[in-house]
Amino acid sequence: MIVLKATQEKVLSVLQSVAGIVERRHTLPILANVLIRKTGAQLQFTTSDLEIQIRTTAELDGDEGDFTTTVGARKLIDILRSMPSEQTVSLESAQSKLILKGGKSRFTLQTLPAEDFPLVQEAANFGPAFSVPQKVLKALLNQVSFAMAVHDIRYYLNGILFVAEGNQLSLVATDGHRLAFSSATFDVEVPKQEVILPRKTVLEMQRLLSDKEGAIEMQFAGNQAKFSFEGMEFVTKLVEGKFPDYNRVIPKNHKNIILLGRVPLLASLQRTAILTSEKFKGVRLNIEPGTLRVASNNAEQEEAVDELDIDYGGDSIEIGFNVTYLIDALANMAQDMVKIELADSNSSALLTIPDDAAFKYVVMPMRI
Repeated sequence: MIVLKATQEKVLSVLQSVAGIVERRHTLPILANVLIRKTGAQLQFTTSDLEIQIRTTAELDGDEGDFTTTVGARKLIDILRSMPSEQTVSLESAQSKLILKGGKSRFTLQTLPAEDFPLVQEAANFGPAFSVPQKVLKALLNQVSFAMAVHDIRYYLNGILFVAEGNQLSLVATDGHRLAFSSATFDVEVPKQEVILPRKTVLEMQRLLSDKEGAIEMQFAGNQAKFSFEGMEFVTKLVEGKFPDYNRVIPKNHKNIILLGRVPLLASLQRTAILTSEKFKGVRLNIEPGTLRVASNNAEQEEAVDELDIDYGGDSIEIGFNVTYLIDALANMAQDMVKIELADSNSSALLTIPDDAAFKYVVMPMRI
């Protein structure tokens, strides 16, 4: 039976859309496979890592009929990548194997039975569905994801807090040293939700979401979230735990305010970062009326000093930061200007976009 027949480009793009969560080495070998289910002319591709499940539906030519199997996802993608994009490829079933043909090439691949593939058990009671534009959600994720923790013992920090209420969706990420907050307002009311999406889910969503006009539909259950967009269905476990009260972390009424160009500040920090030591990424900011001085040094007693002219008439402050935290925030903004609010050398700094309350970035100072 010819399971599918289409150009390499078409087949590869369908497989790549679901293969991001597949790990090459897994305690369950079948999880390295993609589940292919053919019903009539319609093909369904499903992958899973027991926590996340991605499914997409495609119309690809081939024989009519029902068929189901699982085959190594990465292997299939690697073979397809080695073929020309306009070449027609076909996948045929033969006993317990799949044969991939393209031009004069032929690859015989081992399969595992579809009934052994562990599908994620979907929650029975998802809450009401609501839709937001894909590009809005992608922009929100991009604005906060860099502040997520990586392998933190406080597992609830290894992800993003999703807060939906009224007509607003807010996303928050923190690793304990910095916090990023971003929100968007919609024309429709969204059901009240507060959930933590795991780090792997966030990274996969960023990869899959496009900047097109289409919408993404979301539904949440007690321990699961479900996203549907562009013929794809994405089900993920949620992180259980209590996310810190981010409103208490965001400083209010800092009296010293600096308004300056984002790009010159980013360039200055990147220059100064060259002479920070690998382990200790500290830079000193000396803020005085009219001048911002950025300085760093390292164990070899090398030193970098960079100055920027600023429109500022507040207190003189000397404060230290992990330069990576500042660079991450500035690199993930698109605006020309950035506003920095400070109290003193021991309090956290607040970075915002002038005239836009939708984005806030808090960074703790460090002793230098």
